[in-house]
Amino acid sequence: MQAVLKCPQITVIRPQGCLNASNALEFERDLTTALTQDDTSILVVDLAEVESLDSAGLMALVSALKLAGSLGRSLRLSSVSAAIRIIFELTQLDQVFEIF
Repeated sequence: MQAVLKCPQITVIRPQGCLNASNALEFERDLTTALTQDDTSILVVDLAEVESLDSAGLMALVSALKLAGSLGRSLRLSSVSAAIRIIFELTQLDQVFEIF
């Protein structure tokens, strides 16, 4: 009997500063590019250096989550500060995203 082990390829994106209307489109483009790479099966967005998040930044994350699902891939969030976590809780998106 032969065992097959498949290791997922993990890509990490670490945005910094503010994720808002002025840079949300570029952020979404970066997420889309990472998700459409053939060798990526899990995309982790490390939010440790994000100071603020507005609705445009949040929508970029939601759009990327939808894309990940349609591609059979996973998008996860990590290092979410208390201030940013409140935004996810108020919008009930903490129930949708995998947050570590």
